[in-house]
Amino acid sequence: MRIVFKTSYLQDIRPWKHGYQLSLYLILLALALAAPLLLDDFYLGELTNVLIWAIAGMGLMVLTGHTGQASLGHAAFLALGCYANIILLEQGLPFLLAFPLAGLITGILGVIIAIPALRMHGIYLAIATLALSVLMDDIIVLSEPLTGGVAGKFAPPVSVLGIEIDRWGTPRAFYWLVFAVTVIVTLGYINLLRSPLGRSFIAVRDSEVSAQAMGVHIARTKAMSFFLSCAITGLAGALMGLFAGAFNNETFSVVISILLLMMIVIGGLGSIHGAFLGAVVIGFLPQFLSISKEWVGALIGGNTVAIPGLETGVFGLILIVFVLFEPMGIYGRWLKIRTWFELFPFYRRDMFKRQKSYLKTERLR
Repeated sequence: MRIVFKTSYLQDIRPWKHGYQLSLYLILLALALAAPLLLDDFYLGELTNVLIWAIAGMGLMVLTGHTGQASLGHAAFLALGCYANIILLEQGLPFLLAFPLAGLITGILGVIIAIPALRMHGIYLAIATLALSVLMDDIIVLSEPLTGGVAGKFAPPVSVLGIEIDRWGTPRAFYWLVFAVTVIVTLGYINLLRSPLGRSFIAVRDSEVSAQAMGVHIARTKAMSFFLSCAITGLAGALMGLFAGAFNNETFSVVISILLLMMIVIGGLGSIHGAFLGAVVIGFLPQFLSISKEWVGALIGGNTVAIPGLETGVFGLILIVFVLFEPMGIYGRWLKIRTWFELFPFYRRDMFKRQKSYLKTERLR
């Protein structure tokens, strides 16, 4: 059993619990830094895709995982960030200015769109955001002078400090760019959760009535959550556009919104680790299925057969399994396993028992 004896407040708010956990984070960081040397261009591109999904997952995690506001429309904010970044680059702005501006524009538009939805809860908010995701397709087509309509746009190579970065021409440089953005967003997210605003998010998620009784301004807190969530998602959308190279109104469909929500549920709601674990599943599962079909075809001596809807069906099956048997996701399962080893033989299953009813204060709404 590992017991952490805290002697100062700084120990309580630091991102790691003890030296062992810090060493694991450092090993993971070292592996990420060594990835361009260990992987070929194909797998490095897949890892880059996972990091972009992780940024988008952290954007949705702010809103859904830590503020408790369900959203099925974050594909719309991915599209906003993508198009805003490319349009600003076409206007002659340097990437180091256009990229953060794309996130800022997406965050501001997200707050404006969210104002009418601030009084909605649960399924009603999810339906409202889903409608936004569906409408974004028509908005992109109708805004053809800016967005290119159905023909779409092509992402140009970007220059950072005199270094030209292109997804296909310089995959390692592009990986470093995405990795740097991932680290910055992750560190910012960690500090956000330790701030009064981040704790207000969690208070609103657990009980809006109780949070209001403690002095939390509900509408302002939700608006800030929408702003930060949409801004981070906009940054991920800008990177997705550069990663894809070409995109149009069909690139950021409502399916992307559903995949994002599935990703954080499978990874583990309410934790930054969950965003990364879910991104690994979303990013690598299609390739795993493709390799598995080739392996099965070689084993039985036949040709591989394309199965329409296979990926969607597998994603749905995984989601059903986690909702029924492990609602806390992959990270929740890891917490249970770790706690079992730390507390053995005093571990009890009821430690992680789900609450089956609302707080009494929630019945007052």
